Amino acid sequence: MPVWDWLVRATHWALVLCVSTAWISTLDGVGFGPHENAGLVAGALVAVRLAWGRFGSRYARLSQFVQGPRATAQYARQVWQQTEQRHIGHNPLGGWMALALWATVAALAVSGWLYTTDAFWGEAWLDQLHRLLGWLLLALIAGHLAGVALTSRRHRENLVRAMITGHKPPPGPHDVA
Repeated sequence: MPVWDWLVRATHWALVLCVSTAWISTLDGVGFGPHENAGLVAGALVAVRLAWGRFGSRYARLSQFVQGPRATAQYARQVWQQTEQRHIGHNPLGGWMALALWATVAALAVSGWLYTTDAFWGEAWLDQLHRLLGWLLLALIAGHLAGVALTSRRHRENLVRAMITGHKPPPGPHDVA
């Protein structure tokens, strides 16, 4: 069944490309041109995805997958107990992970842009913040990948393929649609 529309998938994979480019460009001495450009595009992609989270298709909407703290904590307990239901869209933990990833990418884009302005050029605290956010993003990505692997295994579905094709198996009687 169709779950993730083309814009959700395009912004997801474009963010993967931008974050990878920004990270790699700092490691191999290519220079900051690719780093800056990738960061600015990543920030714009987050803005597009957040707008689509308000006006987009059913499973793209933040209201569909961002649950409150109580429901998210309950779902986390169910994951721990291995009793969680399969969600057709993002599960509650996945919804909060998406928000954390987008917020961190946005903060990186803003802090990186600020560093290029006359007012903040060479500010050590801003450089440290930007680096810290970069490491935080890397940790969040590791958590995201672990969550995707765990959920794929537990529910016997390939979430990577679903993010490529946009389709997942239809809901069963105990799934959350």
